[in-house]
Amino acid sequence: MLHQKLINPKSIVVVGASNNVQTPGGRVLKNLLDHNFKGEIYAVNPKETEVQDIKCFQNIKNIPSVDVAIIAIAAKFTLETIKILVKEKNTKGFIIFSAGFSEKDNEGKKLEQAIVDEINAVGGTLLGPNNIGLINQNYTGVFTTPIPKLDSKGVDFISGSGATAVFIIEAAMATGLTFSSVYSVGNSAQIGVEEVLEHLDETFDKTTSSKVKLLYIESINNPKKLLKHATSLIQKGCKIAAIKAGSSTAGSRAASSHTGALANSDIAVDALFKKAGIVRCYGRNELITVASIFMHAELNGKNIAIITHAGGPAVMLTDALSKNGLNVPEIKSKKSKALLEKLYLGSSVSNPIDFLATGNAEQLETIIDYCEHKFDEIDAMVVIFGSPGLFEVYDVYEVLHKKIQTCKKPIFPILPSVVNVKNEIDYFISKGNINFPDEVLFGNALGKVVHTVKPITIKEKTTPINSEKIRTIIENSKNGYLQPQQVKQLLLYAEIPMVDEAVCTTKETCLKAAKKMGFPVVLKVVGPVHKSDVGGIILNITSEEKLAASFDVIMKIKGATSVLIQPMKKGIELFIGAKKEDKFGHLVLCGLGGIYIEVLKDTQAALTPVSKNEALEMIRNLKSYKIIQGIRNQKGINEHQFAEIIEKISNLVDVAPEIAELDLNPLLGTSEEIFAVDARIRIEKN
Repeated sequence: MLHQKLINPKSIVVVGASNNVQTPGGRVLKNLLDHNFKGEIYAVNPKETEVQDIKCFQNIKNIPSVDVAIIAIAAKFTLETIKILVKEKNTKGFIIFSAGFSEKDNEGKKLEQAIVDEINAVGGTLLGPNNIGLINQNYTGVFTTPIPKLDSKGVDFISGSGATAVFIIEAAMATGLTFSSVYSVGNSAQIGVEEVLEHLDETFDKTTSSKVKLLYIESINNPKKLLKHATSLIQKGCKIAAIKAGSSTAGSRAASSHTGALANSDIAVDALFKKAGIVRCYGRNELITVASIFMHAELNGKNIAIITHAGGPAVMLTDALSKNGLNVPEIKSKKSKALLEKLYLGSSVSNPIDFLATGNAEQLETIIDYCEHKFDEIDAMVVIFGSPGLFEVYDVYEVLHKKIQTCKKPIFPILPSVVNVKNEIDYFISKGNINFPDEVLFGNALGKVVHTVKPITIKEKTTPINSEKIRTIIENSKNGYLQPQQVKQLLLYAEIPMVDEAVCTTKETCLKAAKKMGFPVVLKVVGPVHKSDVGGIILNITSEEKLAASFDVIMKIKGATSVLIQPMKKGIELFIGAKKEDKFGHLVLCGLGGIYIEVLKDTQAALTPVSKNEALEMIRNLKSYKIIQGIRNQKGINEHQFAEIIEKISNLVDVAPEIAELDLNPLLGTSEEIFAVDARIRIEKN
C-alpha cells in the first residue's frame, strides 16, 4: 500500500533544487510551482540561498518536518540524506530521480537496498530510484515535460520506464486522451507496477476513481499480485491495457519436452493477461488507441456503420474491422433510400456511408441520426472526416461533438487531417473529445477490445483428486523424468483416462501382455525421451512373430531399458501439456497432438487454476477446432471430456507443484471417449 503522504502531501522538499530548469532538480521545482501545489515547498542546495523565488536551505537538517522528499542529487549522497529525513523530519514519501543504483553495479544494488531498509523501517514509500517521478491531481512531482491535462476521469498510467512514459504522454496529448495519474517506478526498489496497481485497487472508489488503467511493464516480479488486482479492478468496472516488453525465449530453447519448447515466459504473460481480462498491446500508439476506445461508451454488438467523405480510409477500415471479426453490414431498406435522397448525387449509403468530399455538417448530422434512430442493425458508428485544406470544418466537428454527447450508440471519430485542420482538431479536443488519427490502428485495436473476455473467476475445484497418494509418489521420486509406472500411477490418481499398458523387460512378459490385451498392439521404447526420433515406436503389430521381432528392434536402441506395450487404438490425436514457468506458476496447454504439435504449433495456454469453462474456451480458440468438431464425414471428439481432462491436469500440478514439465501426447479422442496413450512427466524439486 502506498503511503497516503506520498499521494497527497502537505509539504514537499526538493533536494538538489536549482535555478537551472534544464536540470532534474530545477525542472521538478518549476513543475511544482507552475502547477499550483497547494502545500509548502522547500528547496535544499548547499550553494544557494534562494531558488526560483523560494527560500533555499543549505543543509537538509535545517528544514522543517516534511511529507515528501524529491531527491535529485548524486547517488552517493542519497543514503545519508534519507537517514536524516526518516529519523529527523518524519518523511514518509520518497521519489528518487538519481541513477547509479542496482541498474549500474553490485555496489549500487547494496546502496539501493540500504535506502529501502531505512524507508521500510518507518513505514514509508519509495518511488524509484532512477525514475521520472509521480503526477497526480495533488502535485506534479516529475522533472519532465509535458505535463498532461489532469482529469479524475482520465487514465491512471503506471510505467516501468520513465522515457517511455514521456513518449506515451506526448502522443496521448495529441489525441485528447487525458490522465488522472502517472506513476514511474524506475528500478522498483521497493514498489513496482504490481504494488501501484494494488494501491489503485484498494483505494478504488466507483464514483471518483478513474476506470481506465494503462501499464507499461518491463518485468513482472509478482505475477500473482498483478493478476489478483487487475482481476479485482476489472470486476469493479475498470478496463486495463498493458504493454509487456522484453520477452525472452531462452528458457524454451533449453526445454526437452514438447510443452517445454512451446511454453515460454511470453506465453505466460499472454495467459496472465487473458485470465485477468487485460488487453495486451505491443506499441505506444496501440496502447493509446485502446485506452481511447475505453474512454468511449462500451460497444454492445459487432455491427459498425462507417460514415465517411473519403473512400480510401473507409475501405482500409472495413478490411481491418472484418479481419478482427467485426461487421460492416450492408444497409439496404426503404429507410436507407430515404437517407440517400438527402445527400448529394453520387453518395452511397450501403455501408460505408460515403457522402463525398463535398459533404457538409448538416448531412453528417442527418446520417448520424439515421444510424442512431432508424438503422436498428447498427451498434456503433465510426466517422471519418478530414479536409483537403480548402475551407474550415469547425461546423462539422461541432456536430460530431454534439452527437458524441447525446447518442446512445458509440461514435468513434477518425480525423486524419492533423495538418490541414489542426486548429479545428485542437478545438474538438479542447471540448473533451478524443481523436483516432489512423483508421487501421483503430480497427485493429477495437477488435482486440471486443475480443478480450472478462476475468474468469475460478470456483473451488469440483474434480475429485487423490491428493495424498499423488504426494506420496512425488515425495518418493527423484528429479528428472519419472518411470512409466510412476507416470501411470500419477495419472490414474488424477483420474486421467489412460489406455491399458504394461512395461516389459522380456519377450515372454511382452507376449503374455499382448495376449491379454489382444492384437493389434503398439510397442514403445522406455528410456529415450523422444521415442519417435530414435525409431522407438512400432505400430500395428498383429502377430506373435512380429511382436518378438519388434521387441528385439526396440531393445537394441541406445538407452533402451524396457518396452512399453499398449493395445492399438484409433482416434484424433490430441495434446495436453503443463509447464512450470518461473514466478507465474504452471501453464497448461492444449491442441492437436502427435506430429501436428510440432508442425502446426497450434496451441492455447492458460495459467492454473484452469476451470472446465476456461478449458472449453481454450479448445474453441484453436485454429484446428473444426477438426475437433468433426469435418468431412469424420466424427469429432467429445470436447467436454477433453476440457475435463485439461481441468484435471491443472488440479494435478496444483497438488504436485514439483512437476516441471508434463506431456500427454498423444491422447486419442473419439466422440465417445478420450484416453492418454503416451505421457511423460519431469520432476524438479527445490
